[in-house]
Order: sequence, then structure tokens, then C-alpha cells
Amino acid sequence: MSQPLAFLCISTFFKGNEFLRSCKQAGNTVYLLTNKKLEHKPWVKECIDEIFYVEEKTEGSFDMNEIILGLAYTMRSKKIDRIVALDDFDVEKAAHLREHFRIPGMGQTTSRHFRDKLAMRMKAQESGIKIPMFSSLFNDQDIFEYTQKVSFPVVIKPRSEASATGIKKVYNSEQLWEVVHHLGDRRHEYLVEQFRPGDVFHVDSLSVDGKIIFTRCSQYLSTPMEVAHGGGIFRSVTVPFNSKDDKALQKANNQVMKAFGMNYSASHSEFIKDHETGEIIFLETASRVGGANLAEMVEASSGINLWREWAKIETAMAKGESYILPSFENHYSGIVISLCNHECPDTENFNDPEIYWRMEMEHHVGFIVKADNRERIIELLDDYSKRIYDNFHASAPVPNVSSH
Repeated sequence: MSQPLAFLCISTFFKGNEFLRSCKQAGNTVYLLTNKKLEHKPWVKECIDEIFYVEEKTEGSFDMNEIILGLAYTMRSKKIDRIVALDDFDVEKAAHLREHFRIPGMGQTTSRHFRDKLAMRMKAQESGIKIPMFSSLFNDQDIFEYTQKVSFPVVIKPRSEASATGIKKVYNSEQLWEVVHHLGDRRHEYLVEQFRPGDVFHVDSLSVDGKIIFTRCSQYLSTPMEVAHGGGIFRSVTVPFNSKDDKALQKANNQVMKAFGMNYSASHSEFIKDHETGEIIFLETASRVGGANLAEMVEASSGINLWREWAKIETAMAKGESYILPSFENHYSGIVISLCNHECPDTENFNDPEIYWRMEMEHHVGFIVKADNRERIIELLDDYSKRIYDNFHASAPVPNVSSH
């Protein structure tokens, strides 16, 4: 029997409990590195051998030298075989630590393709993948030349944010320069790209040995950007199986994973189907499970728990063993989530048999529904959205473009 391995899981947001549980069930020693302010969150402590807490320097920012020193001290008595980032914000930390301590896994160059939106676009362009016209904000002449070629509107977005936070839409070159000047010394942390109206999709996958072994394609009915900037209600639904869109999205996702050097992991990628041309255009990707409870939506549709299977893949790859994907189903599922004006909303009158999951989080209301008929899913999402808007909905102010 092979020796148990020690996994250091990094999650500076409260997420990944199912990964931690599955990792422990696979016989591994499990360490968690997390934010000190999350100490009292309901982590699955029975599945974690030790938790290491780190303090933020500033909001969302950590001192990597301090983390390296702490881990170096820990490794005098504890062996670490693998490091896994459970959240998008931790991908770079994990890559940095792997490279410093020479631990196998994704290094800093490859991790940039799954974290830095500028690196993503440059790699995609180099690989012949369709993307919106973009530019870095390093050089004034490059920006000027970009404004002469691009059709407005454009969006200015942070290179390393994991959501629609901080994105600014502008409609002419004067507005673009105004935002660039406003960013000041932080403009290098942003990029600009053409806004392409279209339907936005997310593709959630598992990869092993450089090949995608499981994929589920879904369509945002209200995009994360619309929700973040318009105070809307978040909704998504499974794409019709074996449809033209389903096949085109899977093909595009395969191209991205191959070009970006994905070996093994979960991944969450976003694409847009251009309203004008019908082309599938790459937006961004991440080497982790999608947020906003999309993993639960994928599980409702397929029976595959992405967190659980990702942990099994990491274990198998570390031990040099083969991984076998469980059999899966093809149902349709949909999700609706909103901020709520009540701390603990009473949702008992949402009682359709198609309800698979209810959100239990303060000041939020949400559901995942499951059926064999996609039209029924959309009908329920439309109905629930209206009822949520009328009875529960609240919205939060959008963070300023110059702040994290």
C-alpha cells in the first residue's frame, strides 16, 4: 500500500470543504492555510490535521515572505507533498510556494495563464484562439494606437480579480484616458478590451493527463458583470446537450486547456457567443472549481461533485495512480441567487419538486432546480426571479474601479 501523502490546501476565502473532506477520505494528511479572520467559519475540522492562519497586510493582501518563512519552519518537522489552491486568489500563492520549495505541480508561468487576464489574452492570441481586441495599459502610444483601431465601447478590467468587481465600461477614447489617468500608478494592474455583446457561457471541466475527461456547459441568463454592476439576480442554466452551442463550447474549451498547458485539475472557463457573428470568443479561465455555487449546479445536472473528484484527481496524480471518472447523468439544472433584504428569508412557499438545493447564507436567497426538461428549468428560474425581486431582492454598491 502506498504511503499517505501530505496536502497543503490554501483557501483565503471560506470554500473547499468538500475538497478537504474528499482529500482526507483518500487517506491523505490534510493541512489548511487560511485567513485568520476565517478562523471561526465552519471548516470541516474533523478532516483537517492542522490549520495555519495568516493575517492580511491590507484587505485581501498577504505577505508571501512571511508565508514562506512560516512554511519553511513547519516543513522542518512536517513533510508537504502537494500544494493546492482552492480559490482563484490563491493560485499565484500556491505556484510561488511550489516553485520555492520545489514541490510538483503548476508553476508560476503556467499559473499566470489561469489567473492573469492579460497573460490569458496574450497566450490565447498567440495560440489562434478568438478573443476580444485588447491592450495592456503599460504604454501611452500602445493605448493611443488601440483607440484608433477598436470599436467602442470597451471595458477596463483588473488583471487579477476573480469576479466582475472593478470592471469599468467606457464609450469613447476620452473616457478611456480619464480612467487610465485615474488609475495612476496602478494602471499596470489593468487591461482594456473590446466589449462584445453576446450570450455568456461558463464551461466547468475536469482534466487528467492533459485531457479533459468531464465537461458541463452552461449559459448565464444574467451575467456576473450585470449582477455586480446592475444589482441584478444571478441566474444560469445548462446548455442543451449535444446542441451546436454545446459542441462549439467544448471545442473552444479544449483549445484553451491545451494552449494553456493544463495537465490535471478542475477548471472554470467563460466564453461569449458574439451576437453579430455567432462566433464563440474566449473571455477567461481559472484552474479551480467555479464560484457562486456553480459546483452544486453541475452536480445537480450530472451527479459529479467537482470538488470531490478534483481531490481524487490530485491524490491519484501525486501517487502515480490512474483516476477513473464515475459514471454521470445528463439532467438540466439551473441556479438563481440574489442578495436579500432579510437576514434569514422564509422561502417555504418555494416548494416545487424540482428544487435540488436551497441557499443557507445570511442576507442571500437562492435555489438550484433540476429537471429533464430545459424549458421547465427556465420557466422556474423566470418565476423565482420575479418572486425574489418582488419580495426579497437587495443590491450592494459596486466597488470603485481603483480599489480592490
